[in-house]
Amino acid sequence: MAKTSMHFHWSNKVSNEDQETPTPINPCHKPNVNQAEPHKPSPSPPPPPPLPRKKLQAVTVARFRSVLTAIRQNRANLQNTLGPKVVGTLFGSRRGHAYFAFQKNPTAQPAFLIELQTPISGLVKEMASGQVRIALECDKEEEKTKKVGNSRKLLEEPVWRTYCNGKKCGFAVKRECGEKEWRVLKAVEPISMGAGVLPAEKTVAGEDEETMYMRAKFERVMGSRDSEAFYMMNPDSNGAPELSVYLLRV
Repeated sequence: MAKTSMHFHWSNKVSNEDQETPTPINPCHKPNVNQAEPHKPSPSPPPPPPLPRKKLQAVTVARFRSVLTAIRQNRANLQNTLGPKVVGTLFGSRRGHAYFAFQKNPTAQPAFLIELQTPISGLVKEMASGQVRIALECDKEEEKTKKVGNSRKLLEEPVWRTYCNGKKCGFAVKRECGEKEWRVLKAVEPISMGAGVLPAEKTVAGEDEETMYMRAKFERVMGSRDSEAFYMMNPDSNGAPELSVYLLRV
């Protein structure tokens, strides 16, 4: 039996079936519009432009000044706040009105300074004859004003009705401590208690009158927000005070 011979022709070029053949791009082909695009984050709003350097410096300086002003006001209020023991000074020119000042200490600005219509010479005579009671009265604020929140402290009332030993003697007006008043208070600063006369000072207009004064320590008693009393303290602590000042809001 004849054997059939089979011949195989081997080729040196072997095709790789796993290798992918790139597909040519058809220029007429349109992309699928329904295909989902990748999510893109929404753009954040741009930051505000920075302030110019000069404007920023001006704002900083303004804030710094406002803080300093608040600190100075608080410090001044603390320094002028009266405690339970105060320094009281009654003074005035011989033929002029009487002034009354209360200070926290001899070097502090007056927390309460009023001008009485009563001449100081008449007030001194009253004190020489015995005890003197000075009552200062003012009206309470209306209810409408209270609701707004404009209520003021008792020592900040501007106008007072004045009574001396029960007799009405005009009005008293709250004053700011000017140069003339401060000069008197500085002159009697070393004096803790006593009375006397300060020599007249020569001015351009002429010669001022002598200034009479009486200075002592007072005990301050607060009854309520509408009543306070100041009692002159005697050094020997015997007997009633020679001078008392009452503040009443009625």
